[in-house]
Amino acid sequence: MVWQFSWLLLAATVRAASLSLQSPRFTISASDAAQLRSDTLSLTEKPEPLTLGATDTLKLVFQITESDEGKGVQPHQTFLRFYDKVSGEEGIQPVRVTPGGKAKFELDMTRPPASIPPTTHNPLEVSLILGSFVHAPAQYDLFDLYIPASQTPAEHPDEASFHILPAIKHTFRPEQKSPPQFISAVFAAAVLSPWLVLIGLWSKIGVKVPNIFSLRIMPFTALLGAFEVLLVWYWVDLKLGQVLLYGGILAIPTVFAGKQALYATGEWRAGRK
Repeated sequence: MVWQFSWLLLAATVRAASLSLQSPRFTISASDAAQLRSDTLSLTEKPEPLTLGATDTLKLVFQITESDEGKGVQPHQTFLRFYDKVSGEEGIQPVRVTPGGKAKFELDMTRPPASIPPTTHNPLEVSLILGSFVHAPAQYDLFDLYIPASQTPAEHPDEASFHILPAIKHTFRPEQKSPPQFISAVFAAAVLSPWLVLIGLWSKIGVKVPNIFSLRIMPFTALLGAFEVLLVWYWVDLKLGQVLLYGGILAIPTVFAGKQALYATGEWRAGRK
């Protein structure tokens, strides 16, 4: 029972503890370090809007304390929020806080941080957000800030790739026209003429092919003719893969038939001798 009461008392103590902001002050200085404006911030009423030029610098200092004891503490999270009420754009900038609760933030407009949202002529509402595991969270509206308008960012080289591209229209060449039949016949005759010359020369010298119609020679001759037919078929209709397939099938019996034909030819020659 006492243990439960202790936990309730501790929870009530933690819930009662809150964070407070002490001595918040801002300073605006020019590029030559001349002080343009400096004042202490009120947590109940915003000052006149702050304005920064393209080379000005804003410095903000404050201390975070416990509201009860006034002791400086270090929250687990401390952020400055820059919010454009018109566009809805916002940026969050972390702020480093010392263990004693002291913090300092500097905004140099010659090198603005990436957390600053895109700006126009509208002011940015600047607020401080505090988060802690042992204290109640807190948010303080500090001031309104005018800064120079953002420049239009450079277009990314791949920007065009993320937009709708025009439809691709293919242009096909017209079908090739066949030559006249007379031209085709002339070239066909030119291709076949060597065979006519070969047959004519054979008829003159009387080349004899004995036993060509023998049962041991005829299969080999027929298979060689089948290869010739396959090549003509490839020229007319077949694809290369089909030719290789059919040729591989024909090659098996052709090897055995050729071996048998060579063996038979050798026997005939040995018998004549």
